Amino acid sequence: MSPEEIVEKMIAKDSFSKWLNLDIINIKKGSCILKTTITKEMTNGFKLSHGGICFSIADSCLAFSANSYGRISLTKSAEIQFIKKVNINDTITAKCHRSEIDKNNFNIDLINQHQEKIANFIGTVHFTNEVWS
Repeated sequence: MSPEEIVEKMIAKDSFSKWLNLDIINIKKGSCILKTTITKEMTNGFKLSHGGICFSIADSCLAFSANSYGRISLTKSAEIQFIKKVNINDTITAKCHRSEIDKNNFNIDLINQHQEKIANFIGTVHFTNEVWS
């Protein structure tokens, strides 16, 4: 299966990524770019994006990137560093690429509509032996 077909299959069963209204900009083996806009429902008591939203955007980007290799891949660990606050109506772009050093690690940059880096997410995946079909 192609990376696009894999992601289509993943998203078809992924209610949360659908709720995030993720727009897949580009998907190829080992990388993904997606975009969404922060809505009122995604904000916390400070009227800022809930931290879990940015984490989830990055986690979906990681999942699409890792699974694009054709083997079912699961997140083993992940961490996020928040850099700037995220407001309602901000457009967030997540860009994922695979580490050159450790092929199980991926780095996701989250960038707002002003091209400012708002967060960095690092995820480690487990590549199972199960192939996408």
